[in-house]
Amino acid sequence: MCISCRGDGAALAIEMGTHGVTHSLIRLLPHSKGTMQEVLIKLLLVLVNFSNESRITVFSGGGFRVIMNLLNSHNNDNIRLYLLEILSMLGLQKNVRNELMRLGALHLIVEAAGTGSMISRERVCQSIELLGGVPGETEHELLELGAVPVLVQLLRDGDKTTKLIAAKSLRRLSVHVDGKTRPFTQAGAIPLFVELLQGPDPYGKGIAEDVLSELAVREHSAIEIVGHLVRILREGDHESKVSATNVMWDLSGCRISSPVIRDSGAIPVLVVLLRSGTETVMENVSRVFAELSYDGADRLALAKAGAIPILMVLLHQGNEELRDNAAEAIFNFYEDPLYHHRVSHAIYVPSFRYIRNRLIRTRTSNGHMTSSSRRMSVEHLIGNPCRISCNHLKCMF
Repeated sequence: MCISCRGDGAALAIEMGTHGVTHSLIRLLPHSKGTMQEVLIKLLLVLVNFSNESRITVFSGGGFRVIMNLLNSHNNDNIRLYLLEILSMLGLQKNVRNELMRLGALHLIVEAAGTGSMISRERVCQSIELLGGVPGETEHELLELGAVPVLVQLLRDGDKTTKLIAAKSLRRLSVHVDGKTRPFTQAGAIPLFVELLQGPDPYGKGIAEDVLSELAVREHSAIEIVGHLVRILREGDHESKVSATNVMWDLSGCRISSPVIRDSGAIPVLVVLLRSGTETVMENVSRVFAELSYDGADRLALAKAGAIPILMVLLHQGNEELRDNAAEAIFNFYEDPLYHHRVSHAIYVPSFRYIRNRLIRTRTSNGHMTSSSRRMSVEHLIGNPCRISCNHLKCMF
């Protein structure tokens, strides 16, 4: 073991794996005890850490079964820690993950994510993300086994790399919450993802947008998330406002979260941004208003906040995206007898007529469509279809 750790360890460990040391360790481990067993496990840990050939040998040579038997029988904390470190490296192999699922041993992966070195825990996060991508009940089992609090702890306490890896794993699990967001909210995930949303890393921002959108499928979660978003819209920098309005767009087409947006005081803040924000922020806000305009109560809130005159101006100004979204929102006011007189002259604007004709054709040919393809998965999960929208067609085509 001492020889294997000379220098950076890699060259000698790889050499040992090539010359059959790993096979010898697997053969000796079941018959060893005490200090001898501990030294063998430490040496195996070094070999699988540096040698891919040793990792393959452990699985194909029966070593995985030996490791599992030791984990199921050992109470020594130090020995167990070494074994979990070995499992963290083996778990990156697909056949090992499949065997863990077959044996019903995913609890060991969750345990490994909460113990050991940070590098080891990062590897387990990667394994959990890969497990979450396997069709079936794996994601739900990981949720039941308590994977979320362990991953949230890494998101809270890890370095930059660890945070991103933990966030990716949590994103994978958040897709399968089936409306059961409590593990995430109880573990304190939402404020951490809001922090990631405001961070400098574009990749982290994208992950945070996805997770916050997925978690807003229950009213209590939506209230917390929208509250954070409104604060960012008031106080955040440009990039944070872009991300926040992206999430707002996702939430605005869903019947659970759109009333939360209305009641949170977000609409007057969004109106200000539509009038004086950057082009990207204005585009996102216009998408939000296009979605909200399908609901009567939301139309009332938009009208009270002064959105209609700004939307009418955007029919003539701005880029194509802004004109189309404004036209879609105005169309819904145009169809509402309460507001028709305020927007009736929009019929003379070509961009409005184009969107109006497209929406009429869509409604005629499709009895029912969801309002945004980016929200279809969540809405189907909770059995709550969204409203029809041109933005849905833009996302699809």
